[in-house]
Amino acid sequence: MGMREELCITDGITSVIGSGGKTALLILLARELEGRVVLATTTRILPFPDIPTVERTPLPARVSCVASRNGSPKLGAPREGFAALAEAARYVLVEADGSKRLPLKAHAAYEPVIPAGSNQTVLVVGASGFGKPVREAVHRPGIFCSLTGCTAYDAATPELVARAILAENLADRLIVNQADTPELLDAGRELADLVGLPAWVGSLDATARTADSLSPRAGSHRVGA
Repeated sequence: MGMREELCITDGITSVIGSGGKTALLILLARELEGRVVLATTTRILPFPDIPTVERTPLPARVSCVASRNGSPKLGAPREGFAALAEAARYVLVEADGSKRLPLKAHAAYEPVIPAGSNQTVLVVGASGFGKPVREAVHRPGIFCSLTGCTAYDAATPELVARAILAENLADRLIVNQADTPELLDAGRELADLVGLPAWVGSLDATARTADSLSPRAGSHRVGA
């Protein structure tokens, strides 16, 4: 079973939020999905390696990024509406918030920016943040502390991360990425069990390297259906 099946990706728009592997997930899905795929954002992203970027349709390749350019290295939200992108491609995969390259994240009131018509929202969590002080591992640590009752100097445990996810209630499915040691796998499984969403725990980088099935095996863990 591939990640497409794990996440029940259907035709149309899928939004990806969180931290610790959003871009890796989008690239992996784009490779797996059949038919035309658009990668896009509602915030700001760096260009995708080896994927052409255009500002408007028509699409130049099976997998294309549609985004606006504003004279900076980062790309912005497309000027074309997402409904138009969904007409031009079978799948539209949207990176719908930012995380300052930190493994964990709490969301401000204006985040995430989910496009209208999105079929589902997938939350990515970076397991490499477990055990580190909140102030070092979490984007928007003040909001995280408000949600969980911890301090910025407390360790970001799976229990605290689960408390924040449940308080925000933003996602339909959970990906716990960067779980590439037995200890992080156990912590990721604990988080998935606490959150209770359909979940996958493992390493997206390892999965991309091996191009292997994502059915349960060493390095992955599924919760829910």
